Amino acid sequence: MHGWTATADLNWFTCYEPLARSFRVLALDHRGHGLGIRSRRTFKLEDCADDAAALAEACGVERAVVVGYSMGGPVAMLTWKRHPEMVPGLVLCATAPYFSHSREERLSFLGITGLAALSRATPAKARVWLTEQLYLQRKATQWEPWAIEQVSQHDWRMILEAGRAIGSFSARDWLDDIDVPTSVIVTMRDAVVPVRRQVRLFEGIHGAEAQRIDGGHDSVVSKADVFVPMLERAIRSVLDRSVLDRSAPTRR
Repeated sequence: MHGWTATADLNWFTCYEPLARSFRVLALDHRGHGLGIRSRRTFKLEDCADDAAALAEACGVERAVVVGYSMGGPVAMLTWKRHPEMVPGLVLCATAPYFSHSREERLSFLGITGLAALSRATPAKARVWLTEQLYLQRKATQWEPWAIEQVSQHDWRMILEAGRAIGSFSARDWLDDIDVPTSVIVTMRDAVVPVRRQVRLFEGIHGAEAQRIDGGHDSVVSKADVFVPMLERAIRSVLDRSVLDRSAPTRR
C-alpha cells in the first residue's frame, strides 16, 4: 500500500525484485493515483482497503501480509479492520495512527479540503495545467522521466481528497484492537510523519516489533540498501509470528 501522491511503482520499485525472490508481491495504485480507479465518489481510505481485498480475491489470494507505507499505513490497518479474515499480519512503514493534531496541521488539512472542493468545480484542462505548474515542473529537475510520467497520470481532484482523508484519519480508538502480528519500521529522520507518532503506533499495537532506520520519509528509495533488507526481515518476523498456515484468527 503506497503513500500519498505516489504510485505503487514510485513507492516500491526498489523492493519488487528483492521481495519477489521469496514472496509473491501484489501492489496496486490507490484510487486517483497513477492508474488507480477513477470515481466521482469522494475519496475514502476505506474504499482503498476494500480495493486491496478485491484485488487479492481476484488474484486467488486468500490471506496476505499487508504492507503499508505512509498513507498506505492507514489503508493497511483498515484492510485488517474491514477484512480480518484476509490479514494474518501487518508491516507498517513511516506511518502513524493519526496525522493531524496541532492547530497548524488542522489548518493545513483544512486548506487541502478547500482545494479538494474547488477541484470538483474546476474544468479538466485547468486541473491539468495546475498539475504541471504546481507539481510536475518542480519535480522535473529531480525525477527520472518514468517517474514524472507516473505522477502525470494522477487525478488531482482525488489526490486532494486523499489528503483530506489522511487529515481526518485516526486509529486511536481502535489501535489496541489490532490482534495480528505487526512490525513497524520507524524512519528516524522523518520530516513528514513525526517520529513520536510513529512510536505511538508501535506502542499502541500489542506485541508489535519495531525496527528503526536512520533516514527520512523517502527511506524506501534514498536508503534502499538498508530499508529493503529491513523490510524483508519485518515481513519474515510477521510470518513467523502469524497464523498464516492455520485457521483465521479469532477477533477480540
